[in-house]
Amino acid sequence: MLIMRTVGWLMEFSHKPVMLYEVLRGLKLKPGGIYVDCTLGGAGHSAAILREIGEGGRLVGLDRDPEALAAAKERLAPFGAGVDLVRADFRDLKKVLERLGIEKVDGILFDLGVSSYQLDNPERGFSYQQDAPLDMRMDQEQALTARELVNNLPVEELAEIIRKYGEERWASRIAKFIGEERKKCPIETTGHLVEIIKKAVPAGARREGPHPAKRTFQALRIAVNQEIENLGPSLRSAIEHLKPGGRICVLTFHSLEDRIVKDLFRELASPCNCPRDFPVCVCGRKKEVRVITPRPLLPSPEELEDNPRARSAKLRIAERI
Repeated sequence: MLIMRTVGWLMEFSHKPVMLYEVLRGLKLKPGGIYVDCTLGGAGHSAAILREIGEGGRLVGLDRDPEALAAAKERLAPFGAGVDLVRADFRDLKKVLERLGIEKVDGILFDLGVSSYQLDNPERGFSYQQDAPLDMRMDQEQALTARELVNNLPVEELAEIIRKYGEERWASRIAKFIGEERKKCPIETTGHLVEIIKKAVPAGARREGPHPAKRTFQALRIAVNQEIENLGPSLRSAIEHLKPGGRICVLTFHSLEDRIVKDLFRELASPCNCPRDFPVCVCGRKKEVRVITPRPLLPSPEELEDNPRARSAKLRIAERI
């Protein structure tokens, strides 16, 4: 039974990695290099990186999800001792590298958001298309779940999460309907939540655009896993661990994430942040990166046809100076 489950994970996690060619080219891979995949997932990107860097190379893979790590271990087993897989959040990158005795690396990848496996596995509660317990945890050992947020947050705070992280125009109305429904009984499942959202979103709005629950589910997932709060500091830490000439590639699927990456790259690529009317620089800041992608790279039409889930992907790349 355990073997069947493990094989199942491997099959589910082995979906095609998004923008693979662009990521491999962006990392400027070199034989024998050291690379970090901060969001291992199905290990599709990692497997391709390992093939390119050869036997002398080394890859460190991080993921919070033990099921992802189990599948990645099977998939990357043929690459032998050059692979270190660690159950950790990408915000713990510094600690992970110190524990492994690695000071600097040649490249780092962040592939943000939820994996196809997590979306498609109804037990995880990420999807609005399947009825399941309202969970949404990437790390199933953490206490906070989507159920806790939906049933216990004040309506005003719930509305702010849906508005901020989901960019949902009907956030206040959705939160109000949730608040009224939970007075009658706890909201335990994704199906129950979807029904509430459909009632809250006006009929005209439901006929246009994406599924009416998409933005709310996205917002709850981001809040449960603290994805936005951790991103900026984690990217800074990652850049600090790059060798000169090392590259960082960040795949985002949400406008808030992309904005954080864009603004950070722009800040670190600027040698000075003094007011323009200052005659000389007093901040003493030095340029840390060179931005390789002034505008983000987008999936090709061919990839979108083959993998519709890549449609919101944006790839930004920077190089350590």
